[in-house]
This record gives sequence, structure tokens and C-alpha cells, in this order.
Amino acid sequence: MSTNRTASRASSPFPSITDEQFDLLLANGRLAREHQLRDELFDPQPVVKLLVPGSGACWLLTEVDPEARTIAFGLADLGCPELGYIDLAEIHEACAVPWLSIAQDTSFRATKSLGAYARDARRAGRIVT
Repeated sequence: MSTNRTASRASSPFPSITDEQFDLLLANGRLAREHQLRDELFDPQPVVKLLVPGSGACWLLTEVDPEARTIAFGLADLGCPELGYIDLAEIHEACAVPWLSIAQDTSFRATKSLGAYARDARRAGRIVT
């Protein structure tokens, strides 16, 4: 019996995030909820690094809310690094002009947890990858 693995995959509504990455972000979102219900820490590695080329703006994202698929959680740096929720649709809409685009850092490979990146960012005053 064969199964169609692509049937359960989510398509990314965001051009800067691949379908595979979006699936991982959703899976982490589900795991985050499970950990929250058990009052346990959930500190995964970032799945994707987004940035606005030519500016210092960047985001390290770990998860997407499975119920509100435009809401992501991660470390944002818009001049001061902070952990929190972001609206991906809002960011992509704001960056939908020719002189301001959002892109993925395709060379980024997470080597530590989001909490470790946040700690290092607070020390450096910016996200360091």
C-alpha cells in the first residue's frame, strides 16, 4: 500500500519560505502547543532566516501557528533583537515594493537553539548567525 506524502503537506503562502520549511514551521507550531500545555520549555533551532537586503532587518523563525498560519514566532531584529510573534503576511505585504523586498538567507544553517541565538543577539546588539 502506497501513501501520498505530498497530500498532507502544506503549501507555503510566502514566496520567501519553501513548502518544506513551512511544513517544519507548522510541525514546530504543533510541538510548541503540546509543550505549552504540559508547561514545558520548547526551544528548537530556527528553521529559516529571512532578511531585507540592504538593511539590518532580519528574522530567525522557529514556528508557525497551526491555527493562524500567517503568525510566526522567532527572533526579530529591526534595530533591536527581540523574541516574539510576527505576522508574515504583514511583513511580505510591506516588502512588496521593488525597492524593499524580503528574501531568505539560503546559506543559513542553524547550529543552536533559538534561545541561544537570542542570548547572543542581546550581547551583540544584533542577530549574529
